[in-house]
Amino acid sequence: MATDIDKRFELIKRNLQEIMGEKELKALLKSKKEIVVYWGTMPTGSISIAYFFPMLKVADFLKAGLKVKILLADLHAALDLVPWILLEKRYNYYERAISTILKTIGVDIKKLEFVKGSDFQLKPEYMYDVLRLSTMASVHDSQKAASEVVKLRDNPRLSGLIYPLMQVIDEQYLGADIQFGGMDQRKIMVLARESLPKLGYEARVELINPLIRGLVGEKMSSSIEATKIDLLDDEKTVKNKINNAEMVAGNPNNGVMALLKYFIFVLKSDKNEQIIVKRDKKYGGDLKYKTYDELEKDFKNKKLHPLDLKNAVADEINLLLKNFRADRKLHELHKLAYE
Repeated sequence: MATDIDKRFELIKRNLQEIMGEKELKALLKSKKEIVVYWGTMPTGSISIAYFFPMLKVADFLKAGLKVKILLADLHAALDLVPWILLEKRYNYYERAISTILKTIGVDIKKLEFVKGSDFQLKPEYMYDVLRLSTMASVHDSQKAASEVVKLRDNPRLSGLIYPLMQVIDEQYLGADIQFGGMDQRKIMVLARESLPKLGYEARVELINPLIRGLVGEKMSSSIEATKIDLLDDEKTVKNKINNAEMVAGNPNNGVMALLKYFIFVLKSDKNEQIIVKRDKKYGGDLKYKTYDELEKDFKNKKLHPLDLKNAVADEINLLLKNFRADRKLHELHKLAYE
């Protein structure tokens, strides 16, 4: 019979790609202490629906009784070449946008805290530890850790090499037991687990989300419009982007199916709802699916046409984005941050 700890562990583990420190995580769950997990993001490009993926995991963490800290890493954004003059404007937009995502998926945010990076990263003791770590990590180590996260180019800026060192030290100064991030963060997480004990601190548990495919190409990128759907895209734009997404009949390896698996069906299952694929009666009428596996099976067997499925996904996303389109303050903050 599953214990409360088992249930909490499975909720934390749901849809993750990897857990570094699984035994440590189970030990934390058995302890009486309040467990703190942090997820960080740089306020860089305009936010896309890709942010729903980590926020659904944040919801799982909160349901599992963890305290969640969301780090809006303004200094990291500057190190990744966002103009310093825009940092505060980007921070304000990100905080409101992410808060709206959490409200949209019905997250109870009593045990959630937003933290601004520059509020603690400029303190002497923090910078002292960054400098200590810089004497232990080689240029190669830092460049390797940052390779999938920072714009390094052929002749990288020194800022890109400082970036991963700061992310390592963040775990300590946020008082986190766990860091949560995407697969592109994995090398920095490995560096953290190797480096913190050298500084006299404990290695943390690292939870890794899979990278979600873009609508076009391998990765959903904030810098390539065709790959992503922005939170403020209008209904017509959403439909056009979904209709133009790469999708081969019978092959589930595409961005639309990833949206269904890691986003839409997670929301639906938590609300005990089905997804409805509308079809003309002459083609057999509407189809209803309670699980992703059922839908994928029909798609693989070509019982479900890509266009019908794309229309259903566009309808679901447009419904979710209503809150963002109606938020005038969010539009104002976005304009200040980007236009």
